[in-house]
This record gives sequence, C-alpha cells and structure tokens, in this order.
Amino acid sequence: MPPGKKHHGSRSKNSKQILISEEMKISVHLSLERFRYSEDREMDFPASFSSTERAYVHRLAQSLGYISKSKGKEPNRCLTIRKRDVSDKPQPNIQLTLAQNSLYSIRSLLQRFPVSRKDRSDVPPSGKSSMSLASEPDRNRPSGRLNSSIPMVPKRRGPSDLDQFRCSLPVFEHQQEIINLIRENRVVLVVGETGSGKTTQIPQFLLDDCSRTRQPCRIFCTQPRRLAAIAVAERVAAERGECVGQTVGYHIRLESRVSLNTLLTFCTSGVLLRTLMAGDASLRTVTHVVVDEVHERDGLTDFLLTKMNDVLQKIPTLKLILSSASLDVDLFLQYFGSCPVIYLKGRQFEVKEFFLEDILRLIGFSKMDMWKYNEDTQKKERKQKRLTEWCQVAETSSVGEKETSHLLSPEFLHVGVCGNEDDRSFNKLSEDGPDQLEPWLLREMDSCISSIFLHEELEAFSQLFNLILSESVNVDYMHSQTGATALMVSAARGFLTQMQQLLAMGADINITASNGWTAFDFAKHFQQTEAMDLLRSSLPLQGMNRMQESAFMQGGGAELSHEDQELLKLYHHSFDDQWVDLDLIMALLHNICSTTSDGAVLIFLPGYDEIVSLRDRILFDDERFSTHSESYQVFTLHSDMQTLDQKKAMKTSPPGVRKIILSTNIAETSITINDVVFVIDSGKVKEKSFDPFSRASMLKSVWISKASVLQRKGRAGRCQPGICFHLFSRLRFNNMLEFQVPQLLRMPLQELCLQTKLLAPSSCPIADFLSKAPQPPPAHAIRSAVQMLKTIDALDQDEDLTDLGFHLADLPVEPHLGKMVLCAVVLKCLDPILTIACTLAYRDPFTLPSESSKKKAALQNRKRFTSSSFSDHMALLRAFQAWQKARSNGWERSFCGKNFLSQATMDMILGMRTQLLGQLRAIGFVRARGGSDIRDVNLNSENWAVVKAALVAGMYPNLVHIDKESSLLRSYREKKVHFHPTSILSQSELKENSRSRSAQTLPTDWLIYDEMSRGHRMASVRCCSLVTPITVAIFGGCSKPQYFALDEAAAPRTNDGPLDDTSDSETEELAEIRIDDWLVFQLDRETAELVSELRQRWQNLFMKRIRCPSKPWSQRDEAVVQTLVSVLGAEEQEAGLQQPTGIGQPPRPMPSEEGPRSSVWTSKSQPQIPTFTSSNKSCAASDLLSMNPHTKEEAPAVVSQISDDIQSSGCSSCSTTLDIPTDPPCPSSSENALKPGSHLPAASSVRYFIMKSSNVRNLEISQQKGLWSTTPNNEAKLTKAFLAHSLVILIFSVQGSGHFQCRTKKGKETKAQNKR
Repeated sequence: MPPGKKHHGSRSKNSKQILISEEMKISVHLSLERFRYSEDREMDFPASFSSTERAYVHRLAQSLGYISKSKGKEPNRCLTIRKRDVSDKPQPNIQLTLAQNSLYSIRSLLQRFPVSRKDRSDVPPSGKSSMSLASEPDRNRPSGRLNSSIPMVPKRRGPSDLDQFRCSLPVFEHQQEIINLIRENRVVLVVGETGSGKTTQIPQFLLDDCSRTRQPCRIFCTQPRRLAAIAVAERVAAERGECVGQTVGYHIRLESRVSLNTLLTFCTSGVLLRTLMAGDASLRTVTHVVVDEVHERDGLTDFLLTKMNDVLQKIPTLKLILSSASLDVDLFLQYFGSCPVIYLKGRQFEVKEFFLEDILRLIGFSKMDMWKYNEDTQKKERKQKRLTEWCQVAETSSVGEKETSHLLSPEFLHVGVCGNEDDRSFNKLSEDGPDQLEPWLLREMDSCISSIFLHEELEAFSQLFNLILSESVNVDYMHSQTGATALMVSAARGFLTQMQQLLAMGADINITASNGWTAFDFAKHFQQTEAMDLLRSSLPLQGMNRMQESAFMQGGGAELSHEDQELLKLYHHSFDDQWVDLDLIMALLHNICSTTSDGAVLIFLPGYDEIVSLRDRILFDDERFSTHSESYQVFTLHSDMQTLDQKKAMKTSPPGVRKIILSTNIAETSITINDVVFVIDSGKVKEKSFDPFSRASMLKSVWISKASVLQRKGRAGRCQPGICFHLFSRLRFNNMLEFQVPQLLRMPLQELCLQTKLLAPSSCPIADFLSKAPQPPPAHAIRSAVQMLKTIDALDQDEDLTDLGFHLADLPVEPHLGKMVLCAVVLKCLDPILTIACTLAYRDPFTLPSESSKKKAALQNRKRFTSSSFSDHMALLRAFQAWQKARSNGWERSFCGKNFLSQATMDMILGMRTQLLGQLRAIGFVRARGGSDIRDVNLNSENWAVVKAALVAGMYPNLVHIDKESSLLRSYREKKVHFHPTSILSQSELKENSRSRSAQTLPTDWLIYDEMSRGHRMASVRCCSLVTPITVAIFGGCSKPQYFALDEAAAPRTNDGPLDDTSDSETEELAEIRIDDWLVFQLDRETAELVSELRQRWQNLFMKRIRCPSKPWSQRDEAVVQTLVSVLGAEEQEAGLQQPTGIGQPPRPMPSEEGPRSSVWTSKSQPQIPTFTSSNKSCAASDLLSMNPHTKEEAPAVVSQISDDIQSSGCSSCSTTLDIPTDPPCPSSSENALKPGSHLPAASSVRYFIMKSSNVRNLEISQQKGLWSTTPNNEAKLTKAFLAHSLVILIFSVQGSGHFQCRTKKGKETKAQNKR
C-alpha cells in the first residue's frame, strides 16, 4: 500500500465512518445478537456511552430494523432500542371507484345468477371435515419422494483403481471402530476434519459390513446441496467399480438415478423430508440414515433432525449417523442422549496463521499511517474552526448583513474546494470507499449546503435534491469543511418543508457535525422551535428498561503486547471494520506475490460488490498488478454470477502464473481447490435473516463463526503447507460465535409450519413440535408464521389444515406460491403463473455481471423484458419465454450470455414447471382431456390483468400503497418503503424524475411485491408489479366474509360535478369494505354492494374448486370468471395500464420495439372487402375489441379457429374503419341477436367471428361511428376470411353479459350490413 493512500474498503456511497474501539464494537454486537433471538422487546444501553458510541449503536440498530432513541442530557444521556410493533399499522385512506363498464358487468352477472342463501354461507374455508379422509390416500402419492424398495444384502464390491487412495484416508484406520459403534448404538456422532474421508467412506463401510455378514440394508445419506449429492454418489460408485444407479444412486429434486437394486441413496434433506410426509412407515424399510454436514445447520437439516428424533422412538431398527467437519458436540449429546462420538483427524498439512495485528506489522502499517493519524486530528480541528466561523456568520448576518458581506464571498464559502492539496484530497471523502464522489459533485454539494446556511437560499434546495436523486449522492452527505449535512443547515434556518423532504428521503437525525452537534442541536442553537418539534416527532418512542453497563463489556481476549494494542487502536481509528478493507487486501496480496514464487491465493469475501471491486483493482486499477497481467489469473466464485470460472479454478495454473480466486463462502465446503497455498480471510459472510415482526428479510455482512474460520484455514493445507491471513484480531476471533446461528432461527417458518401438520401427530400443535428442534425458533416467530398461514386460509382457527392447506402442503413450493398457482388454475391463466411461481421459488435468473462496467447494462436488459408493463414479474416471464425460444433453436447459451441470464437457473425453472404441472395433474386440478384440460386452464393466459389477479391472491399480504399526496410508499408494517435497485420501477421511474413526481405519475396506487428486505436504514421491496385497486379489493385478504358497513364517521359527500342519470340527490352515502385491519376501502354504497357480491362469488368459486377440483364447471362458474375478466380488464384500461401480447402463447423472439406495429387495410389493396383506414393515434384501450372463435353450442355453422386473445392494450396503433351504415345504439338484450332460424347461405360458404368488447358503451360508440378496432393479427385473419368466403358475419358481445348485442355481415357482392 503506497504511502499517503487512504484506507478504505467496500462500503456504500458517502456512508459516514463511526470509529470506536474494537472492544466496544464486540460488546455491542454480542448484546444485540442476544437481543435479536430473545423474546425481549426493548433493551437499554448505559449512560456511560459517548456520543460517538451511541451513534454507532443507532446505526447498527437501524440496519437490523430496530427503532432507536436517545434521551436525557449529558452525562446521563442513555439510549434505548426496541423491536418494531406490528400493531403500529399506518392505515391509508383508500378511495375505490369503478368504471361504468365494470359496474355493468357485475350487474349483468347478478341478474343472471342472483345470490342464494347457500352462497352467503359457503365462503368460510372448511377444515379437516371435508378433505381429511379424502386426502389421506394422497399422502402416499409420489411427489419428489424416495422410492419404497426393500432392503437387500449388498453384493461384494469390485476392484477399483481408487482402492489404494481409499486406504490412505485417515478414516480408513477407524473402519472397524466405526462399524462397531453404529452396530451397538442407535445414534452416532462423527466429527471428522476436512479431508478425513468421512463423507464417502462411512456409507461404504456399512455396505461392506452388511455384505460380509449377509445382513440386508438400505441406506439414505443426506447432503445440504444438490451438486454435493450427485458428486458424492458418482465418487462412491466409482470407488466400488460400478455405475451410478446400481448399488449406489442419488435422488434430488427433479432428478434421480436409482433402481430397485439401489441400497445407498444420496439425497438432499428436502427429498427425505417429503418422503417422511407420506408417514413414518416410509422409513420402516430403511436401516441407516446418514445426515452429513450437520455443522451448516440449514433450516431443512434441523427440521429433519427434529423429525428423525421422533421417528427413532417408533422404528427401533433404524440407525442415525450425524457427520460433520465441526460439530457442537455438547448440543447434540444433550439432544440425542448419551450417544458415542468419534473424532477423525484430517489429512491436513500445517497451516500457519496470521491475525490482523500480525498483518499490520508485516506490511509496515504503523510507518506509513502514523502521519495520517496526526493529519486526521488536524483536519478535524480545521473543520471545527470552519463550522464555528459559519455559525458566527449566520448569527451576525441576521443583525447586520452589510457588516458581514465580506465573509459571504465565494472564497469564504468554497475555500475548501479551491484550497491546498491536502484539503482537496480530503474532499474525496475516503469513507466513500471505491465509489468516491467526483470533484464536481463535491463542489456542487458543498455550494448548496453553504448557500442554504449562509445565504438562506431556497433555490439551492432544487439543485441539492436533484443531486441526491439523480446522482445517487447520500442524503447524509457532509460538507467537506464543516461536516454539516443538509438536514442540519435546514434545521438551523427553520426550513420545515425541506426538512420534511429530507427526512422522507431517509436523512439521519443522529449524525453529528465536526463540533458534535446534531440537527436538533442546530435548531436549538438558532432557536428554531418548530424545527425542534419536527425533529422530536420524527424520533421513535423509547422504553424504560435499563441494561447494566457490565453486560456490554464482556469481550475478553488473548493478552496483547502494548505495541500490538497501539497498532490495532491506530488501525481502528483509521478504518471502520464493518466494511472490508480492500486496501489492506491489496497490500497483503502484493506482499505475497513479491515474496513468494508460486501457490494459488484464495480470498474469502462476503459478496458480489467486494468481489467485483477487488477484481477491478487487480486487473485494471493497481499498477503493481495491471502492468503484469500475464502473470496472474483471476477467477471469481459466486452462486449468482454467470461464470465458467468454477471449473477453470480447479485446474492448476501454468508455470509462472499466479492463480487468484475471489470467492464467497461457497469455497468453504462445496468446492475444493487443491493448489491453494495462501488464504486471505476477510472474516465476513453475507447472511440472510428474516424479521418476523416487520416481515422483512435482511442480507447483511456479518462476522463468521469460529467453525467457519477453521474451515477457511483448512483450504490452505490440502496438498502442502500453507498460510492463512485473518483480517481480524485475535480479540475478535476469541469473541466470535462458536458456530453459525442456525438457519431455523433466522428464516420464514410458514412452509415448515405447514409441513409440520403432515409430519407431526394430528394432536400435536405446531409450536410444540418445533420446540423439539435442537435449537427451537423463537415463539414469536412461530406465532407469526401460523398467523400468516391462517391469513392465506391454509389453517383454520384451531390450527388444523383446511382444504386449501392440504393442497398447499402437497405442492413442492412455498405456501403463498402454491396458492397463487391454484388461483391461476381457477382463473384459467396457469401457464404464465407456473413460470413466475417457479422462478420466485428458485432464484432470480438474471445474473450479476463480473465486471462493474456492465452492471448498468444488465439492469437495462432486465427492463427491456418488461414490455412497459410496470412489472418485474413480466420481466421474469418474458425472459423465460425468450430463453425457451432460443433453446428450441439451439442457441440458448449465447442468449443467456448476451442477456445476463443463468443457463443453469433456466434449466432448473423448466424442470420445476414440469414437476409442478405433474403434481397439479396428480391431484386433479389439470385433467388429460375435457374440462380443466391444459387448454381450458389457459383460456385467460393471454390476459395480463387476470394473471396479476392470481399474483395478488398469492402474494397477499405483500402489498404496498402509493400515497400520491406525500409521494411515499407504505406497507402493512412499514410507513416508508423504497424500490429495490434491481426493480424496473426503481430504474424506470425514480431515476428519470424526482421521487415525488414519479410516484404521482404511476398509473395506480397499489403494487405487489415478492420480498421486502432491509438495508442500512430503509426497507425496500423487490420483484414488484403495479395492480389496480379492484384487484386488491377482490383478491386480497382471506376467504372469511369481509366487514361491510356504512361509513358513519364520514359526512355525506357532495357532488360538485353534474349529476349522472342514476343520482337523485346531491349527496351519496359512503360505505366501507374492510378486507383486513389495514385494507379498508371507502366507496359509495351501491358500488360497495356490487364489489362485495363479486368478491363473495370469487371466494365461493375458489373454495368449490379447491374441494372438488375434478368437478365439471357450471354455467354459473364460467360466468363468474368471465365477469372477473371483464372487470379486471376494464379497470386496467381505465388506469392506462397496457396489455402486453403473447404472454400466454408459445415464446417468440423479443421484438425490437415494445409495442406492436400498425397494420393498415386500404380499399386499394383489398378492393373486394370493406374499406379500412389506419389512424396515426393509438387506440384507447377501452375501444379495442377482442375476437374469439364461436363455440359449437352457440351456432351450428362453421367456426373460425382463432387462437390469439385480442384483449389488446393502448399500445396498439391500429384502428380500422368499416364502411357500413350506422344504426342507432344496440340495446343490451339478446332479442335481435342472430337467430338459428334466420336465412343464411350454406355453412361451407359462411365464416363466423365473435367480436368481444369490454363494455357496451364502447360498442355503441363504435356502431355509431363505424369504427372498429382490433389487432393486426386478427385483421389479417379477417382479410383472409373476406377473400375466401361469400359471407362473413361478425357477432358482437360485451364480455360477461351472457348474450350478443349486435351483428354485422358482409359478402363479396354486397355492402356491409349492421343489425341489432
């Protein structure tokens, strides 16, 4: 690291460093970790904390989703944090209005099929009463489960070239000891170091022993990962001289290689769990279960152990072997009783360890950075002096502006920017990490802040907000010479409106300037009482409990020399170790490469950002490496990166070339690279956790456990002695957790709770079963999951499975995705939902580019797939369809590379679709032929409004309301939400306009999302789609009857505009429909009754199909779906949302333009058919007519087979005009519809087309003006029909009306005629 270079690591743009002692950091982290998994709601920190230490706690607590508040005055000022209260639900004021076309469709449905008494009592979901008996046989239906063959005596193993290698493994000399322990005990723990051979050899020991003793056996061996199960099975089969699928096989999701002779099956934990759902008897033919890699403590493995502990009591012949590289022996000894433990040494070479204090001495940190310590102190004093001068200017300028005019000169305001070299280097903001602000941004931000404070210029706010929103400058940017933020200077000057905007953007109230003042202190000093009140109201409430100070100072460690203590103190003063110090890594890497001649270097980093930043430094930025690029090979390993580096990284590099691997924790256990000699361990890992209170997930960089430290160290000694560099101190290491926090404690529990109902005895409550886990999840997390399952109607109030719950437990996806799929079956839009659900269930197919320069291109590419639909789900669907098209043409790999897609992920999604569709067939929702066949369940797949209805039904309660007045996004539990950067709504809207303007211009007030995640201080939603209010009102909530009442609190509403035909007074009563505690819609009474009735019809139909999926559809059922289609389509058109085409059709190449091209019919080109003209303006979406083939029952004549659904959107620029006489508007009755007895030409010379409109008003207008709109595709079909037949009859019908309104006929020899 060259002298004078500032330390910085990987961190967010313009984030402020808070530098405190390492001991204090460790104490705070340990305390918050205990609080996180406890049932406590509040925790107090002692008054002895300094303001800097409190600021550190505030930032850390906010990043974890807690609410923090300081109170009192120094020296008795204390800090309290509390978990968010789910009862604090911000309730939006939701007005719901419907278009007249929608009201007409609902009235038509109710007139045809009035509500009966049975309808009103048929809504609540039934429990076990109606399906438990019928569903019991279904539990034995195969669904990704292990086969049920019988145990047999294994055949003798054959000779293999690998026999000598097997004998050299450390585990081999313990073969007989292991066999004896397993034979004599029900449960055995095997703790074997990396390289001992435990994974491949212990199952073979069992096979060989049973072969010698002629004992039948059948062994299941679980692995936490799919690839590991395949790789181990192939290796074991090769060592036995066999092929996979004979004695040894594997079974993972969507793939298996087993036969009736397979006695050793490697599988994933999930496959074994689904096998156990068929009942405990499924393991009666199994003799041994080996659970490998237990130390990883993933959620499914802990859940499996909970069930296995129960099964062991029922099947006395079953043996359980737990195997791991590092195991919490005491925990499992207590859990399974006094079972034996065998320890195996690994085949490791010696690995020398260096910790942070050793590394700092090695690279000469003290010599090159001591001057920086003194320089920082001097700069801090200069900043305090400059801020004092500012305050003097501000105070005197209000008294006599003339006297201070010389102080307000540009030289005074911007001296830091135009000053000496040291000041300019400081303005680069070393705390910004690799993403430093450009000099012009520094100048502009400093100018805005100083102008607001010294000149009180309101115009400066426009530029300030523009830089924050459009240039991604942090809202907490601190002036380079004073440390003042925009919120501080706004508070000092009392600009309340601007303060509110800054707070809405996430401005931090607790940040302090160079003089130690917060924004509140500025307001208080300048006597801005209203600003003080605003800041007080923005601070959360605090609790009263006090934690003893001694509880925080527990971080003892190894004794350090005075020199090491000073060295660490100096380092932690210059760098905040919540980030990864990339400068330190580069200095260490240079030291390795310059002092050693060979040996690969493996660098463990927490995530994508750090990997890309370090890669760019090595290849491009650092001249020590970039000028000798031929001497280095850099590989990146990350589960979400589209790269072929994994296989290349396994190969030995050529002589004279150093291999450098940048990896996440995937290289800890899943991947072994034999020629690694040096390991650089950042000590960090990205860990995903779930907060059951806020229902938000967090992907945070956290310190690893001691077990992971040992695993990473072991990567350096596989084939020769190695060296491991730990970028953390011995003190930090001694205070790390022994083992990683089990995933069961930090994951959503809905799916496991649902599976518990199939695994646990029927009389056992869910909480009781999960409390038997080795480390049970918190009670509040279980309660939250159970309540969520009740919300989506999977459980009744007694925690019994409902009819829907039985099906959801049987489907191989999360419960909310399963409900989405089942709703899609009933709504007849299955195909698009299958793709979306499987994508959400697996992972995002869009990959992260390995080069940072391509990141923007990757985001733009994602946007290209959305077809201007305001939907991330559309991007997933379009990408899969385009990939399928490329796959059919044989160029899918190049397609994935060009579009930043993962080929492996796409293959997995395709397989999951096939499996899920097969499961729907098995339980009767999709039939081979007739009603509910694959055609029938996709009749509405082309209608995006209907597809989004299924999304809402499944995603609920993941809803966000867009408050147009405040321009804020609010959810059920969060008062302020942002779009995730990967969302197309974030890209397309919030970057092009200001945040307030973009929120106001979005077509609707509602959106659904797949996941809410929490970053530093804000919650963001990913994978979003805009939806209409009526979609939320009908498909949101559970199936219980919603509360419907007059809104007595609201005064009668006066109509300021002209009265409509149905109004007989100047006031109308408001009613409300309460879907849940948060979703309360206000609307007029008549509309409320209609919406309530339609919602009830939908709930009745859905529950009917769930109970009897194979029952034929009635006319009433079809009418309900058709009405829903009409209403949803009409409201989408009213909102101005576009209807993309082709979403339900076989995939086709992505068009170069987002909208369909115009098509023109002219009398010159087609003189024998009616004249058509083309309009340059886009057709209104409500004017477009859809054309469907006439069914055989409706007319005996020849029927045209038109496969495309023509419910087109306003993006189409085609409008066609028929040269026909205009008649008066047609009535809404079927009296003048086409009658069977009418005189018509022979059927062979007649073609019939059904033209469907979304509403009768548009049909009337079209008939009056002779203007009929359709899509170019159907236009071509009509042209072909006019040319080929003597007579073409178009029959017009309003969707959901149940009858025809009018018809038009045209022959080759006659003019077009229009009849009612």
